[in-house]
Amino acid sequence: MKRLKFLHSLKFRLIVLIAVVGILPNVVLRVGILASYQKRAVSNRSIDILGQAKMLGNQVVTYNYIKDTSVEMINAQLDMLSNIYDGRILVTNSSFQIVKDTYGLDTGKTIISEEVVKSFRGEEITKYDSHNRYIELAIPLKDTKTEESQGVMLISVSTDSIMLNYDYLKDNAMIIELANVVVILGIALFWASRLVRPFGRLTQYLERVQTEDEEELMISDYTETESISEAFNEMRGRMRVIDDSRQEFVSNVSHELKTPLTSMKVLADSLLAQGDVPVELYKEFMGDIAEEIERENKIINDLLSLVKMDRSAGDLNVSVVNVNELLEILMKRLRPIAEKKNVELVLESFRPVSAEVDEVKLSLALSNLVENAIKYNKPEGWVHVSLNADHKYFFVRVEDSGIGIPEDSLEHIYERFFRVDKSHSREIGGTGLGLAITRNAVLMHRGAIKAHSKEGEGTIFTVRIPLMYLA
Repeated sequence: MKRLKFLHSLKFRLIVLIAVVGILPNVVLRVGILASYQKRAVSNRSIDILGQAKMLGNQVVTYNYIKDTSVEMINAQLDMLSNIYDGRILVTNSSFQIVKDTYGLDTGKTIISEEVVKSFRGEEITKYDSHNRYIELAIPLKDTKTEESQGVMLISVSTDSIMLNYDYLKDNAMIIELANVVVILGIALFWASRLVRPFGRLTQYLERVQTEDEEELMISDYTETESISEAFNEMRGRMRVIDDSRQEFVSNVSHELKTPLTSMKVLADSLLAQGDVPVELYKEFMGDIAEEIERENKIINDLLSLVKMDRSAGDLNVSVVNVNELLEILMKRLRPIAEKKNVELVLESFRPVSAEVDEVKLSLALSNLVENAIKYNKPEGWVHVSLNADHKYFFVRVEDSGIGIPEDSLEHIYERFFRVDKSHSREIGGTGLGLAITRNAVLMHRGAIKAHSKEGEGTIFTVRIPLMYLA
């Protein structure tokens, strides 16, 4: 249902978009053409009337019509011009008195207006009143010899014939536009359906993915759907990796927690199965059980450390820490373990280093590195820890003479529960979580960790952390 709503909504928007893109130019074109026609028609009418009015005005002056309005030729031309253009002509003298009105209404009256005064001073005035639909012209009547104004000719011409043509064109344009709208809507419906079709396949695929394992998505109809397909396949691949990692993590956790419990149960059952157990054997078995309990406790503590880091990613309790002193404390705490394994432990500081770090998390990370270097070392071996810094970072290098890490295992050493040699790791108490904890802590400080190793020769871990914490 949601898929159908989405597709209908998308199709509707595409139809509206295509329709608007198609119809809007038609509307603009219609309005522009009609406006251009009206302007051009009025302008042409004004030019025609002005030309004829000038010629008639010259004859009015020549025949001294202003003083003698009985000149039949002039009267006939005035009436003819008035009839042809369905207008009215007024002729005034220098006193602004109307000496001729083709309508015969205002003869003898005085007319004073801004247009008349300006025209009498020599200006030719043309004005169009679109509301009342008429063109008004004012032409000065000048003596051709003296250039002296003798009066003004006022002409008012109706534009009804222009507007009739305008309305006719407008109606035809509307009919054409409505036909275009129908065609454009049909085209919009066709293309919208076609454009939405790949997204319909996409949503169907996404619905199937929820219930069954589908092959990779690839809808290459458009560049956009191809990009979506590639992004989805990439995301799905990552999700599968995450899901596989989660399942593997749960399986490893279950196995790691179950192994010490199984050992303790076997030891306890062995004691219970025997009637009279010698004190020495009893102590031996109880010692073994205590070791398994300690191993279980270490696994749980490491898991809690990892979970705590995952939840508080970026939530560091940062303070200025003397890294030299921090390393000295760690070395002092780990020296008994090194002496027990007969491993030489050396710390070398090249300069005093103070940095903005989370002391607890950094201690845990560096302690894991040094402790691993001791545990996975050879008898009579050595561990060399060095501290250095530049203007931006401090560097901790942990180098050992231990058993080393095979080249094909180096890229997996930070994975949770990964062990290079599982039997040896369990023998010395490794959980496979130490390096994962170390890497998380370093990354939380916006730092980096690198490992170089050669099997049978030893391993070097280099940690780089900014001196100033970058939030």
